[in-house]
Formats: sequence, C-alpha cells, structure tokens
Amino acid sequence: MKQVVQNYKSGELALLDVPAPGCKPGGVLVRSAYSLISTGTELMKVSEAGMSMVGKARSRPDQVAKVAQSVATNGVPATYRKVMGKLDSYTPLGYSLCGVVEQVGAGVDDVKVGDLVACAGNEHALHAELNWVPKNLYAPVPDGLAPRHAAFGTVGSIAMQGVRQGEPQLGEVALVIGLGLIGQLVVQLLAAAGVRVVGADPDPARCELAERLGAVACGDPGSAAVEAAVAELTGGHGVDQTYLAAGGGSNQPVELAARLSRDRGRVVDIGKCSLDLPWNAYYEKELDVRFSRSYGPGRYDPEYEIEGRDYPIGYVRWTERRNLACFLDLVARGSVDVEPLVTHVADFDDAVETYQSLKDGGLKAVAVLFRYPGQAAQAGAPAVAVPAVTVKPGAVRSVRTPVRVAFVGAGNYATSMLLPHLTGRDGVELSKVVTTTALSAANAKRKFGFAEATTDLDAALGDPSIDAVFVVTRHSSHADLTRKALLAGKAVFVEKPLALTEDELTGVLAAVEESGNDRLQVGFNRRFAPLLQEAKERFGARTGPASLRYLVNAGRLQHGSWYLRQGSEGSRFAGEGGHFIDTASWLLGADPVSVYAAATSGNEDLQIVLGYPDGSTATISYVTTGPGSFPKETLDLIADGKVLRLDDFVRASVYADGGVGRKRWVSSRLPKARDKGQNAELASFIKAVRTGGPMPVPLESLVATTAATLAVQAGLAGGAPVALTRER
Repeated sequence: MKQVVQNYKSGELALLDVPAPGCKPGGVLVRSAYSLISTGTELMKVSEAGMSMVGKARSRPDQVAKVAQSVATNGVPATYRKVMGKLDSYTPLGYSLCGVVEQVGAGVDDVKVGDLVACAGNEHALHAELNWVPKNLYAPVPDGLAPRHAAFGTVGSIAMQGVRQGEPQLGEVALVIGLGLIGQLVVQLLAAAGVRVVGADPDPARCELAERLGAVACGDPGSAAVEAAVAELTGGHGVDQTYLAAGGGSNQPVELAARLSRDRGRVVDIGKCSLDLPWNAYYEKELDVRFSRSYGPGRYDPEYEIEGRDYPIGYVRWTERRNLACFLDLVARGSVDVEPLVTHVADFDDAVETYQSLKDGGLKAVAVLFRYPGQAAQAGAPAVAVPAVTVKPGAVRSVRTPVRVAFVGAGNYATSMLLPHLTGRDGVELSKVVTTTALSAANAKRKFGFAEATTDLDAALGDPSIDAVFVVTRHSSHADLTRKALLAGKAVFVEKPLALTEDELTGVLAAVEESGNDRLQVGFNRRFAPLLQEAKERFGARTGPASLRYLVNAGRLQHGSWYLRQGSEGSRFAGEGGHFIDTASWLLGADPVSVYAAATSGNEDLQIVLGYPDGSTATISYVTTGPGSFPKETLDLIADGKVLRLDDFVRASVYADGGVGRKRWVSSRLPKARDKGQNAELASFIKAVRTGGPMPVPLESLVATTAATLAVQAGLAGGAPVALTRER
C-alpha cells in the first residue's frame, strides 16, 4: 500500500510503498476514502523538517532539553548516534480520516465490514491507504453524512474539546483569535451553542468566511474593528471567553485576549502560539487560563487509546470517542457546515506535490482533503461523466445574407424574453414559428412578424433557407429537438436545459460528431449581463482560490405549473440550475470538477457546492421557501482580498484593499430594469451565426455545465459528493 511519509532530517516528503498493516484484536482495518490535511499542525511539522539543525533546535526547545539530558547520561557519541538515527527515519503524517471497514478484529462488535467510520490519531489515522484503528479512536459515520465531511472528525473533536474547556453558556460573547481550520470550527460550534462570536484574523477572506458561518463580526486583530465589535456586544465589559486558535511566534494573541476579556473571563489555548502572559493584565482581571488537550479525555493514555478501556460516562462525560461521535452528529444534522472550509481536494497520488504547494504558498487553504483511489466505489460516492467533445466542424454559412430564424415553441419565455429582442433587429429575419397548436403559431406570427406559422417541425428543419433554430419548448423535448436541428445543419439556440439525462447529453454530442455541426448555444444569459460583466472587469484577475456564494430566492411555483411535473420534465433545478452553475464557472474561469448537493425535507431548498480545479468553491443556495419581497439573486465572489457583490442585477459593488486604504466601486442604480443579459446573448449568437465566428460559449463549457447540473440530482440521491470525470 501507499503512505505519505517525511524524513525529518532532510525534509524529504515521499509517497512510499509500505507493507499493509494487519488487523489486530480490539480494532478494525480501515481503507481510507478521504483524509484531511491539518493545515496548521502538519504544515508546521513539514516546515520544521526543512529547517537547519539549528532551526530545528530553536523550534523544539523541549527536544533540546531531552538531548541535553541524554548527553549527561550516555555521553556525546551515543546521544549523537541516537538523535541522528531518529532524525534520519521516515515518520508518518496525518491524523484525521474517513474510510470503510475492511476487516474487524476480535473483541469489536459495534461495526461490521463495509461500514463507514471516522478515525483519529497520529499513529492510526494516517495519510495511508490502509490503517489499523483501535476501538476508542473510531466512530461510525451517521447515515447520509458524506465521507469527505466525516473526514473532519478529528479536527472537529479538537475544536469541540476547546469549546468545552471554555464552558460557554447561552447569550455569552466569545472571541476567537485565529480563523484557520480549527478557528472556523470553533466559531460554528460556539454559534450552535447560542454564543455570539467575534473573530480576529489578518486574512480578510477568512474573516468573511467566519462571518458567513456564524460569527457576528470579524476583523484584523491589529485594527480597531475587533475591539469596537466586542465593546458593542458586551456593553464595554469584555468577552466571556477567548479561544486562542492561532499559531506562530507572535505574542499578540495573548495580549489581545487580556485586553478584550471581561473581569474573570476565560482564556482557552487550543493552537500552538506564544504564551508569554503579560502578568499585570492577567492578574488584574484574574483571568482563568485553560489548556485544551487535543481531542479530549483519553488522549495520550495508552490504556484508553490502544487497549480500548473506556472511561465510565458517569465520571467522564466527553471522551475522545464521544467527542468524535458528537461532532459527526452535528455535521450530519447541519448544525456545523464543513463544506465551505474545503479549499482543495487532491488525489492521493498527488500528495507530495500538494504538500509542497501548501508549503510554498502556491496553494492557500483552510482545509485540504486527499481523495483515495477507488473511493467512489468503496464509500458510495457517485460520479457523472463529462463527455468528450470530438468534432471536425464543417463549412459555415456565407456572411453576406441576413440570418433567417425559425422558432420551435412560442410560450411565455420565448414571447417575453427572446422575441422582443429579435423583432426588428438588423440582420435578422423571423422566418418560421413552429408550435404544437395552430392558434399559438398564428398568435406568434401576428405579434412578432414571422413570415410563416406552422405546426410542421420537419418543414422548418428541412428548409434550406433557415440558418438558425431556436428551441424554446418544454424541457423534456430540448435534447431531441436540438439533436434533430444539428443533424439538419442548423445553428441551434436551445433554452436551458440542454439535456435532462446523461444519455440525452450523449445523444446531442453524437449528433455533433455525426454532422460536424457544433454551432450550438444554450440560453445561459447571466454571463452576458452588462452589470455583471462590468463588475467582473473591475474585480480584475485573481491569483488565489476564490469563494463564491450565490443565493437564488426562486420562490414557490403556482399550482398546476408544468415545472412541477418532475416525472416527465425533470426537477426544477434541473430545468434552470444551469443558469447559476454557468455564471459561477464563468466568474471563476473554469469548469467544476465535483458537486455536492444537500436538500431540506421534501427537496424544497437545495445547497450545492461546486469544486474547481484551482481549489475555488462555489456555493449555490437554491431556495423556494423565501419571501417574495426578498431579491431573487444575490452573489458574492471573494478572492485575494477583493469582494464582488451583485444585488439582483440592479446594483453591483467591488471592494478591494488598495495601497492607501480601502477602495470601492458601486454601480449606478437601475431601478426600472434588471438586465440579465438576454439581449447581449442574442446579439452574440446572431453575430456568430452571421459571421461564422465561434459560438459565444465553448461547447466544452456547455457540456460541463450540463453534466454538473445532472450531478446535483445524482448527489441528492447518493448523499455523497459527485466527481465529474472527464472522458478522453
């Protein structure tokens, strides 16, 4: 099997082939599905390994003391050989994972082969394909909890033990210093316990994330914003608890804790930071300084961890294992959300490169997961194929003649959002309108000036004078009509969705390949909205991963709407979700590689998280239970200290930290118009058809967005993240 190891002497990282562990009594053999990199603890260890011997000594004075004692006892030569031998050995990395039980040892009766478990321990939950895990260091994963989320179990337990040490009570105010992985989890746990939280971190992106996850206010610890928020929330008395979740050698965290704590407040150290306590400040307030020991009671006790001797619940309520199970339950019930913390998911085979990128700063992350080979089959995670686009385009039409258009369908959307932009447009001739009923065709002809109205689809597709066909019918017919129009050699504009199943999508691409006709556009209009385009331009290029949040207040459908016919027309999100996925992908400049979807009871409200190749994430909240008075679409894009904000296509803002302070651009307000880009989209399509230039959106992107939309339903059905696998 393979395992990530490091040589502490040279700093070398390697993915080593090592013997698989055996299954001993009192534990289980677990095949890893996902393991979590602790971007604090593990990176500190990786960085230390790259130091000189002097640097290593300075970073670990505790070990230097042990060496000095060994010299006094055994002499210099023996101590030197012992130290060098230990340093020049491979050591493991990792301590938090989720996997599938492959074998059960004697004395274990609470899990069986095939069960999903979360595992803990820096000797038993390693970045390795197989681990033997003793009974008290694993916990069964609740039904419906995704394996990648269960992999957070150990770090969640660390955060939970820290919160327990703070003894929070309803209505109190807490300060969390350091908003890395542990700090973000502490924020959520405190918010779930009814505590109002203020966060402090120099990274504005982490501050924004913590506010999204439940903090009342966050800011740079060196600014006045944090102190002002504490004063406002506490009436000037100071916070009840402070949680030190920061690392590094600065003494600023403990000094800030003293300044912002109330009289006899509690200060809990969770991270590894400097603790040079300013005596006067801590003495005068009689501050209670507490330490949080890793995952909880049982840690470092071999009788508990290795031999499996549990502590009676009447004497020790929250042990390591009970903390682990409790955290998993909170995530499963939605009280804690770990998905927004996932910055990047890397294949296990790329482990060394991933660590190096984290160490060098190329990958800036809150949480990084390793995904193990075969985890989809092992842990029940589905996959959706993104079909390859293979086509040798044929000749395009002449640029001299006007574009003659046929509409297939003339319902509400066609007559209100598309045809008004085409009627009277130079270079466009509305030639035919095809509907299933004669009267609707006649109405469309009269209102918009079509030359001919018909119910005969074949007559329109077979007309050699028709250049472009618009497919604006019910969803279930889109793929078939698109396929027929492509085979007829027409340029095709099809309203979303392009397809409702993977087979339909494959059929469309087969028509492209057979005909050599790739002149296809799907009605993803939001990327063409002038306001959003200007905001994207002002936001500018980015260098690091981005976090995008898209709230769609879709509202309830009227009784009898054909959108409710899921059996024949697909789900509501399948019908229009591509709009929002396409917009996110356009803003992030890439196509998604993974999809995670969760729904409220009855699938009324959806939460969709898209993962992108560079570690960016996009969260789409698609809700139908919100009030009609609230805007339909709001969007936030955060990266590199910048924020792009879109308010329902009537207002946009861009915030950035400039050289002399904060800079802000706000669009002019457009109170009477919500231009969602239909006019510009149609202009781009007509231009492409007329000139023979490329389609406005690459076919590969249309296919990827459609596959991601289909993956949402697969994710809801499977209760696990869906990998978007690229066919070659």
